[in-house]
This record gives sequence, structure tokens and C-alpha cells, in this order.
Amino acid sequence: MADEMLASRYGRTPRNAKRDRWTLIIVAIGFVAVFAAWVVWAGLDGSRPTLEAKDTGHTLHNDERYVEVAFNLSVPIGRTSACAVQALNEGFVVVGWKIVEYPASDTYTRPLVENVRVSQEANTGLIYECWLT
Repeated sequence: MADEMLASRYGRTPRNAKRDRWTLIIVAIGFVAVFAAWVVWAGLDGSRPTLEAKDTGHTLHNDERYVEVAFNLSVPIGRTSACAVQALNEGFVVVGWKIVEYPASDTYTRPLVENVRVSQEANTGLIYECWLT
């Protein structure tokens, strides 16, 4: 009798245990459904073409007022693309900017080098952004 009173006082009755079990089952089913939806979404989302540009280096030619920017461009085979290449000064201010369009290629990744004219002495050169055209 004392055990039943303590169980009742602290919410450990058979009715509450059954309710807790159903709550746990419903939460588990919800988690599985959300996880399955995410797996399907991530699997289908990966089918779109991807584009990636990675800076590999730069060479400063401040006497000639340009920066040589080297990078690798990865584009789906047969797709055209364009990139914005920039040169920055010591204060991270853009001192040179160039948009370059690239024709389709039969290789996924190709190394490229672009010269960017600068209005002031540059400190670095890099890829700002690339996109499919």
C-alpha cells in the first residue's frame, strides 16, 4: 500500500508509464521520419551541377601595375562559367577587379591564371566568386 501511495505521489502509476511509452514511440517515429526526409532531400540535392574555385597563389607585379592570380576552376563538363577576380591592398580594399568568362571544357578541373590591373599597389589577388553561365 505504501508503495502504491509513493508511486502515485511521484507519477509512477501504470497509466503514466503507458503514456510515457507512447510518447517515446511517437517521438522516435517523428525522428525517423525527419531523418528519412533529410536523406532523400540530400540525395536529390546532390544531382545539381557544382562549381568550385580554389585560389592556388598570386604574384604581385606592382611596378607593372597588375597582379597575377592563379586558381583551379572545377566546372561540370560541357558547362560555361564566369569568375570575378580581384586584387586587394594592405587595407583589404579592392584595387583591381576583372570578370572573366570561360568556355566549356572537356575536363572537370583546370588550372587558370588571370592578370588583374590595379589602381594602387596591391597586397594580394584572389577569386571573389564564380558562377555557371
